[in-house]
Amino acid sequence: MESWENSLGNKTEKKQNAAETIREMQHFRYNLVLEGIAVGILAGMAAILYRLALEHSSGVLMRVLDYCKGKPFLTAGWFFLLVLMAVIVGFLVKWEPMISGSGIPQIKGEMAGHLDQSWWRVIAAKFAGGVLCILGGLSLGREGPSIQLGAMAGKGLSKSLGRGKTEEKFLITCGAGAGLSAAFHAPLAGVMFALEEIHKNFSSLVLVSVTCASVTADFIAKNIFGLTPVFQFEIQEFLPLTSYGWLILLGFLLGIAGAIYNKVLLLTQDLYKKIKIKAELKPIIPFITAGILGFLLPQVLGGGQTMVNYLMEGNLVFKTILLLFAVKFLFSMVSFSSGAPGGIFFPLLVLGAFFGGAFGLILSRYFGVDGEYINNFIILAMAGYFTAIVRAPITGIVLISEMTGSFQYILPLSLVAIVSYITATALRSAPIYDSLLERILIRMGKQEEEEDSSEKILLEMVIEYGSKLDNKLIREVSWPKNCLLIAIRREGKELIPKGETKLYPGDTIVALSNESKAAEVYKELEEDCAFSERLEKGE
Repeated sequence: MESWENSLGNKTEKKQNAAETIREMQHFRYNLVLEGIAVGILAGMAAILYRLALEHSSGVLMRVLDYCKGKPFLTAGWFFLLVLMAVIVGFLVKWEPMISGSGIPQIKGEMAGHLDQSWWRVIAAKFAGGVLCILGGLSLGREGPSIQLGAMAGKGLSKSLGRGKTEEKFLITCGAGAGLSAAFHAPLAGVMFALEEIHKNFSSLVLVSVTCASVTADFIAKNIFGLTPVFQFEIQEFLPLTSYGWLILLGFLLGIAGAIYNKVLLLTQDLYKKIKIKAELKPIIPFITAGILGFLLPQVLGGGQTMVNYLMEGNLVFKTILLLFAVKFLFSMVSFSSGAPGGIFFPLLVLGAFFGGAFGLILSRYFGVDGEYINNFIILAMAGYFTAIVRAPITGIVLISEMTGSFQYILPLSLVAIVSYITATALRSAPIYDSLLERILIRMGKQEEEEDSSEKILLEMVIEYGSKLDNKLIREVSWPKNCLLIAIRREGKELIPKGETKLYPGDTIVALSNESKAAEVYKELEEDCAFSERLEKGE
């Protein structure tokens, strides 16, 4: 009797749990909207405080450089402070490795279930490290850290409310969108980036909650920074449809330039690995570089807002544009690849703007295009360069529209973004944040590094009578490490290989392998499929 009562009690409990679950699901959408607004407030404030701190740091940096000019002892003291700041940043990264770089790959890794960041450690270390990097003049942006800070604010709220993993990921996505929104006055771009790059899902549930978070964060940011867009370009004349052929060329060149950017960034990281000093001391390299450039070419310091202001004035000659582009490009590589906390988002937009400016000047000087259209190419190139590097075209289009305060460029922006996207994809350039996440996982031992992973080759081999594979189940075979069995051909039919599939003489196995490992795999398969005298003798 007692056993029966216990059983009945368990059934009743299960029914109550099921009923509670149904009620929770009915209220889940409304709760998520309210929590999205709460995340928008928290993430927005975190991003706003970070932005204010960076702007103050940039101002302090410029005053320090002006005061130290022509004063050797003060200059030496400043370089000593730069080294000290670099060491502090290095130890912050050692204390909390998840703050290294922009933070966007870490958020992608968390959403995929590969990483589990300590939200409060990341917020504290990222904030302090990012401020020191900008105070030192490193070529890093505020957007990646703002996204990570916002996402961790969302995770912190989830932990404090005792939410499950599913709801936590929703709130992390909300925080990421709110962080970008507050950093750039771009609520729609915040929504699109969170969906396109972070959550990888366009469901109505996540769309509504992320929109609430992004709009809330943008509202707070606009009350503090005003309604002025980040980039203020004066467009006197919009590019006519008859000139859209040039946009195809621009998109093609930006696709190539974006692929080069990704390749050089990864190569620079590899070079840093070869430097025989402790990881926590490697930020000294970009800090010292920033100190030198601060007295030679201060325009390239920080995210690059000063460079954009020079470009907007329209007084730069072609050689100056090329010089600033080249130095900013190399300095950005040195800064980011050191592992210092900071993003590539804003610097790459600045590089894209200068690429567009150079392109427009060439067309104006040699191909008869009216010089009034140069600012058009500057705006369009930012979206194309971003798309080629990040591979998020919708975010790029919306982001530039919001940052410039006009949606009249949608058609040309879309054309340039699509062409650059196709070009970069055709060049087999992986999206930069995916590549960076892969390296983080490899460094943590959570993913194996593959050589030549972009090139694949099919291998075919016939199973002979008396071979090692003769009458073996697929699950019983120890297959070569660097191959994937994709098909079995038998009597004119193609079978899908399963663990219980039995192999017979005359079967043709079809395997996929990296091209660099093909010879090695082919040799192993050949040995397994060939007649074996040892097996024939029963040894």
